[in-house]
Amino acid sequence: MMFGFFSSLDCSLDIFFVEALINGVLLAGLLALLALGLNLIFGVIDVVWICYAELVMIGMYAIFYFVQVLGLPLPLAFLLAIGLVACSGALLHYLVIRPVLDQPPINQLLVTGGVLFLLQAAATMAFGIEFRNLGIRLGSVNFGDMSFAWSRIITFAVALGAMIVLWQFLTRTYIGTAIRAISQDRQIMPLMGVDQKKVYLATSAIGGGLAGLAACLMVLQYDIYPQIGLQFGPLTFMICVLGGLGNMVGGFVAAFIIAQFITIGGSCVATEWGYAVAFLFFMLVIFVRPQGLFGAKS
Repeated sequence: MMFGFFSSLDCSLDIFFVEALINGVLLAGLLALLALGLNLIFGVIDVVWICYAELVMIGMYAIFYFVQVLGLPLPLAFLLAIGLVACSGALLHYLVIRPVLDQPPINQLLVTGGVLFLLQAAATMAFGIEFRNLGIRLGSVNFGDMSFAWSRIITFAVALGAMIVLWQFLTRTYIGTAIRAISQDRQIMPLMGVDQKKVYLATSAIGGGLAGLAACLMVLQYDIYPQIGLQFGPLTFMICVLGGLGNMVGGFVAAFIIAQFITIGGSCVATEWGYAVAFLFFMLVIFVRPQGLFGAKS
């Protein structure tokens, strides 16, 4: 009888572990998408946008406004939000990043940090501090005793598709090739006739578009509030550094590692402990390999 109890307990633990493992993979899709946009910008422009998660917040509020106030259909609201955040990324580069490109990195961090607080304050004044959502409930899919939210499955599929589309764009188009070339050698490319300013602006718009896409996926599963960037901003930056700043493949792998710590730790103990273990792992890796697991800028 005692043996049967422990057997059933082991079986339940195995099921919970597998469920947490798969949920970690699904969460990694969103985190990898966030890191992809930030890594793309850093790899080309060599500036870390501390305020990148706030662009996602702008996209989420834009979707809420388009749907709840203007009454637009959700697909149209998604497209408009992606376009809005892409334009915001280009505008951010033109007005804020371009003037400090030749300044020390600390100045660049302080400027983008100032934009972070500015956007948070603007969102608080415009929408208040209340948590808002679209009221979308997509349900879940069950496999035996395991359950997975459709919102996370859709998010993972769309994020994976976006990564494939971006890779095709970077390898098969002229502007994509220019972006990759400048990320590898920004000194020689102007001598070959590449307009560096236009490439920087295009990269910022693409990075903003990826932030807008992330916003579309996040409104399906998270509440909207002005400080949501504080939940995902440090996590995104940590993933980029862990994988190697500017290294897109490294960021993709690092997202899966961190997501597993969060979901498995949250399943076994508590979500807060999952985050704590993830940050502890990050610190240990950085002590050993300051350049990240895969090195910077591939």
